[in-house]
Amino acid sequence: MKSVEIIFGEKLKLLREENLLSQRALSKQIGYSQAAIARWEAGLTIPNIQVLLDFAKFFNVSTDYLLNEKF
Repeated sequence: MKSVEIIFGEKLKLLREENLLSQRALSKQIGYSQAAIARWEAGLTIPNIQVLLDFAKFFNVSTDYLLNEKF
């Protein structure tokens, strides 16, 4: 079973690429650093709840989708 960090990272990267955004472009649009986005996508860390909510709103997905590999 994958860790939540890995699942979130994979989903974030998928959504970013589906929206044709680079990490840099996403960081400018959402207000978090490119380095943080890179760490999240690599599954090294998981963002706090407010950041999760910001990404869910930005990409118009649920937090369940972002954190659960079954969605």
